[in-house]
Amino acid sequence: MTDPLCVPARPLAHPADWTGDPTRDLGEPGAFPFTRGAYAEMYTRRPWTMRQYAGFGTASATNERFRALLAAGQTGLSTAFDLPTQMGYDSDHPMAAGEVGRVGVAIDTVEDIATLFHAIPLDRVTTSMTINATAAILLAMYVVAGEEQGVPRDQLGGTVQNDVLKEYIARGTYIYPATPSLRLVTDIFRFVAEERMNFNPISISGYHMREAGATAVQEVAFTLANALEYVRRGIDAGVPLSAFGPRLSFFFAAHNDLFEEIAKFRAARRLYARLMRERFNADDASARLRFHSQTGGVTLQAQQPLNNVVRVTVQALAAVLGGTQSLHTNGYDEALALPSQESATLALRTQQVLAFESGMTRHIDPLAGSWYVEALTDRIETEARALIEQVDALGGAAAAVERGFFQRAIAASAWAIQQAQESGELTVVGLNRFADDAPSPPIPLPDYRALEQEQQARLAAVKTQRDSAAVAVAIARVKEAAAGTVPLMAPIIAAVRARATLGEISDALREVWGTYRAPGA
Repeated sequence: MTDPLCVPARPLAHPADWTGDPTRDLGEPGAFPFTRGAYAEMYTRRPWTMRQYAGFGTASATNERFRALLAAGQTGLSTAFDLPTQMGYDSDHPMAAGEVGRVGVAIDTVEDIATLFHAIPLDRVTTSMTINATAAILLAMYVVAGEEQGVPRDQLGGTVQNDVLKEYIARGTYIYPATPSLRLVTDIFRFVAEERMNFNPISISGYHMREAGATAVQEVAFTLANALEYVRRGIDAGVPLSAFGPRLSFFFAAHNDLFEEIAKFRAARRLYARLMRERFNADDASARLRFHSQTGGVTLQAQQPLNNVVRVTVQALAAVLGGTQSLHTNGYDEALALPSQESATLALRTQQVLAFESGMTRHIDPLAGSWYVEALTDRIETEARALIEQVDALGGAAAAVERGFFQRAIAASAWAIQQAQESGELTVVGLNRFADDAPSPPIPLPDYRALEQEQQARLAAVKTQRDSAAVAVAIARVKEAAAGTVPLMAPIIAAVRARATLGEISDALREVWGTYRAPGA
């Protein structure tokens, strides 16, 4: 189902359909308002970064997958963490029971991070970490692991997701109330800037809202509304925009409607540039929207799973034609289980065929000037701006989250999509049309109980060998910093270095800040 806000008036486009000004609304690639691309040369100098998202049980198992993907030609790592890690619980905590290593890698201490990146040179490979509520702790572990590998902070490169607002909206892996959570976000802004790290301190994510049922317009609007909140908070925390603005990054979904997705990416770049200039007088470096994209997990089907190869290819094509800076392509079997080695490699090969066989890297924004694409870009920008103005009227993104504005809007669109699928208005090949009775292929699953026991044993060994008194002192300093106003990254790094666990540091912050309760919960 196409986003109803974006359906053109007629199926045949005409010159009159686009009323924009090429100079004002398009410009040149790499120049304000960046409609045609974030950089002047785009892929003609080098292709986008190819990142495959991976995280499997233990750090050692994930390290094997990382090294296999790098050997296959992947150019950047992307790490999935299990739910206990995301929620600030160690693998031996009762709340972690049955969840250790199930949807990503279990990380309890810096020793796990060292194992995760064993034999991977952190000064030459960039790493993206999908982590939010515990982002400061995982970044601290990455910094300490780098130090112990001999890599100084200013040579570490990558991205930490660190986008807690979308957790309250759509994903649910939040821990603390919004105000201290946003303090952690801006503390990471400050730390990355002061340490001159080649790190994006946040990946402002529309992806998870789209996966929850947001339309393309909502994805753009709500992502940019969150971005404006983060920028305001960073400036209010005393971090100059010039110190963090150029390092802000974004994360969008790529779904099935090819032209709508292409127009969505172009509209997001242009609208962000205009809003940053209008509201913060940002220079081009801070107004340039750079984004990672991932093909749509929610679009994958367990029925006839090989059809997902085609879906992923169409979605990857949309991301590239829309000007993504990096891309993850899903494995065709991910509707059934974590991707197999075979499907992950095929997903990477999909990107490589697009990059090296399709000819797309010889051209910059080849659809520019298309009456249909330009009109669709304009329309998405206009409708997204109107939604952002509604968020502004509520007091900004944080206030809108507390009032449930985003959540209600996404729930309504998700319900509409579900109804369209069930009625047949929206065709899903192999599910509600062209279906057959073929069973889904069997997927072997790991022994999660044995995996959990292995991880708990690793954690126990670290606790036995560490200096418990030094850990207690470090945790006390984390609590003291949390109760005051000083930046938190330094005491968290000190605690990590002393081998305090992720759960112990998270509990220290819970003790000071409490936990978040959703409205009505």
